[in-house]
Amino acid sequence: MQHDSLQAVVVGAGTMGTTLAKLMAAQGVHVVVVDTNPQVLEASRLSMGAGAADVCFTTQLEMNQTPDFVIESVTENIAIKQKVVAQIEASVADTTIIMTNTSGIFIDDIGSSLRLPQRFLGTHFFNPADIVPTVEVVPGSHTEAAVVETACRWLKQLGKRPAVLNTCVPGFVANRIQHAIMRECLSLLEKGVVEAEALDDIVQYSIGVRMALNGPLCQRDLNGLDIHLNIARYLYPDLDSRDEPAALLEDYVAQGRLGAKAGRGFYRWSQESRAQHQTQERESLQRIIAIATQHEQKGES
Repeated sequence: MQHDSLQAVVVGAGTMGTTLAKLMAAQGVHVVVVDTNPQVLEASRLSMGAGAADVCFTTQLEMNQTPDFVIESVTENIAIKQKVVAQIEASVADTTIIMTNTSGIFIDDIGSSLRLPQRFLGTHFFNPADIVPTVEVVPGSHTEAAVVETACRWLKQLGKRPAVLNTCVPGFVANRIQHAIMRECLSLLEKGVVEAEALDDIVQYSIGVRMALNGPLCQRDLNGLDIHLNIARYLYPDLDSRDEPAALLEDYVAQGRLGAKAGRGFYRWSQESRAQHQTQERESLQRIIAIATQHEQKGES
């Protein structure tokens, strides 16, 4: 699918920015990647492989042509994002739609200094952005409906599944659910109920595989809401409900156990095992998504 007239700019050449550019270039979009750090920019170019030939890389946020869209994908820091989106607005035409790829920061807060906040919205892509289909589309309080419609149409052209939120809440939808799950997982580890390997097995090969085919609400419909209600009545009082991070998580971070990037989190990692896992994950994600899509199409037929 080619979109020869579509022009896009990605600001931030980290992991998400790189996969966003890779996604767009593969769909024939004319894409420019901007990052003030030449080393980060070069790492982005190298990681794209052959696809980098269709991408322009630059350290300067200067628009020689008027892009249809600019996606800010810098670090998840509100002050930095505010500064970058303000710089973007000063560099583009009033017709350009500006998006922030944030995981859950209030859209109005990021765009608080914009002159035209009505053309600004959140588009939360999931890593890896060139594979995972869903994108949370999060309008700010000033975002025009036509801007949301245009953004969704563009995302569909890229093969994405835009899911529009009615209200912007911290963490949006996916991260709220993910953190609720992790709060209970950490609580179970702290209580000694289960070891990390067994917990991962239970989640991955029970509710995990089912949710690849049915969302949680569809799954509850299939199981029966009356059954869910009966379980909820006795289980909810025993679930973790703390309003601060688990002590186990605080301890691990304090010890430098930051996960695969540091060599140890819940598991031990080497550079080789991390790279191998990420490669296998990309390949498996593509197969799972293909199966889930087939399953959906059969359900509609």
